[in-house]
Amino acid sequence: MSESSHSVSLPQARLLSLDALRGFDMCWILGLSAVVTKVLGRAFPGNGLVAEIAAQFKHVDWEGFRFYDLIFPLFLFLAGVSMAIALPKRVARDGKGAAVRHLMARALILVALGILASGGLKDGVEHIRWLGVLQRIGIASAAAGLMSLWLGARGLTLATATLLIVYFWLLRCVPMPDVGTGHFAEGVNLTNYLDSVWLPGRKYDGDHDPEGILSTLPAIATALLGVLAGRWLTGNARPARKVVGLIVAGAVMIALGWAWHPFFPVIKKIWSSSFVLVAGGWSAVLLGVFYWSVDVRGWRRGIAPFLWVGANPIALYLCSGFGFFRVVSERLMFPTPSPYDWMPACMTFLVMLMVARWMYLRGIFVRV
Repeated sequence: MSESSHSVSLPQARLLSLDALRGFDMCWILGLSAVVTKVLGRAFPGNGLVAEIAAQFKHVDWEGFRFYDLIFPLFLFLAGVSMAIALPKRVARDGKGAAVRHLMARALILVALGILASGGLKDGVEHIRWLGVLQRIGIASAAAGLMSLWLGARGLTLATATLLIVYFWLLRCVPMPDVGTGHFAEGVNLTNYLDSVWLPGRKYDGDHDPEGILSTLPAIATALLGVLAGRWLTGNARPARKVVGLIVAGAVMIALGWAWHPFFPVIKKIWSSSFVLVAGGWSAVLLGVFYWSVDVRGWRRGIAPFLWVGANPIALYLCSGFGFFRVVSERLMFPTPSPYDWMPACMTFLVMLMVARWMYLRGIFVRV
């Protein structure tokens, strides 16, 4: 697509739904999940339904899908949506060369921040965790952004499908020493094997990593799905049609992902192609719901905390990872007896919200 065709249909106003959904997503990993599980567990001890709800805020051990497994891919999906909105503006203002340099610099910064958040050099070079959450966001979003500079919607769709199919073929057909082909169990699949051989430093799961080398390919596809969703949102269709398109496309992806599950299981820890479709489908549905309610219908009541958090997700994530909110909350509270063991989690989450609000109201937005 030409540079001019990228910039024709740019929205004039910022999509508040994008910030709200990003904040909604981040709140769960920044303490809201702990608040919900502890409060419900204390209020309804031994309740089976509450136990089922609490289980949704834990990752599955290997195969399957829970709400908490959506948090990371949803953020990466939204990074793609943001690029679809921001990159055409940057290209129109500074040219493609500047956009490329921006994407590469952003990726390097996120990789460096990810290494720092994982412990950095404190235990020596051999214990650096080279790949992790922020590293994956940086690498996958940069790759998707670069593709979006030269590919139209059909090209991006073809690239996404190619990444998912090639990844499936590699895990299905490439043999491993003493194991063979077509295995998807933990530690006995090509993704984990390549990490054990080629990924240096510390791995999150012993000799392999959930954000490892080969699984970066389908992670790029997740970001590309976000780019496609962002282009759809910034197109010329009527708002109601945009909402229907996102929800229908999301439902189709969810169905395709579970249809693929018997042949390529839904597994977050290797970012399986079926997982990309299921997570991408739910991400599209949530984006459609938030876009309809916030930007189309104008329902703003109760979304302010999500906007605060969504405006500074990386900064708040790093503060949380370094224990800042927990340390502050511990200094603000007295030791709590057992019946009130839910209070520290609530205080930590409240401290995070207050910091997010303070930054938002003062226009402090840490952009990467």
